[in-house]
Amino acid sequence: MTRIRSLAVEAWLPILLVGVWWFASSKSSSFYFPSLDEIMTRFADLWFSDAFVVHVVPSLRNFGLGFVLGVTIGILFGLALGSMPQTHRALSPTLEFIRATPVIALIPLTIVLLGTDVVQKVAIIAFACMWPTLLNTVDGVRAVDPLVRDVTRSYRVGVWDSSMRVFLRSATPQIIAGMRTSVAVAVVAMVGSELFASSEGIGYFVLQSQRTYAMTDMWAGLIMLGLLGYGLNLLFALVERRTLRWHRLRLETTAAQ
Repeated sequence: MTRIRSLAVEAWLPILLVGVWWFASSKSSSFYFPSLDEIMTRFADLWFSDAFVVHVVPSLRNFGLGFVLGVTIGILFGLALGSMPQTHRALSPTLEFIRATPVIALIPLTIVLLGTDVVQKVAIIAFACMWPTLLNTVDGVRAVDPLVRDVTRSYRVGVWDSSMRVFLRSATPQIIAGMRTSVAVAVVAMVGSELFASSEGIGYFVLQSQRTYAMTDMWAGLIMLGLLGYGLNLLFALVERRTLRWHRLRLETTAAQ
């Protein structure tokens, strides 16, 4: 019963919005705003055919490669900077300058340096989703109890062992939070990278549909993009729930005491 109640709380608003959209557009004769019934018919024709393999699969491939690369770099650099406060302070202005640069503005530069193939798109996604993970990792490492740091120094624990077995575990909740933010950022970067000099991907499909005035196709592509973003976020939420089970149990135990 609790599961059903939770599902009802989460689902009522999307169902209401879809219902309003369906009835409000049922008699639409606008070229730019077709009825939802027409859009969903076209959605089924498009995405249950070869178009899914041609456009959605490459987008998911680029997302996966870029996300894994960006998160890995963010965690490694975050552990290093978090455990070396002086180095972090010295590099902070430069890192903030690079982080503040919009990733979309870097696309022309990456096209010149890396070309227009998969490497360029993966690099853009990795760059975009690296920062939330890196910054959260730094904050997580710096929040480690000073007593724990003193113990690792007293027992002469090596840098690698202390980073992997002490700091990484302590910072895991913050790292996971940064990774969840990176999921949303990576989806935006994925679409942005496909809007320029591309011949495949969901972003390319939406742009081409708009350019050729295939408005129903464009709406179907936007709905697919929204479903992809929601599905990826839901998948990561499930991974997060399993990964941080020990953390929730510890919080519950602390609260009970």
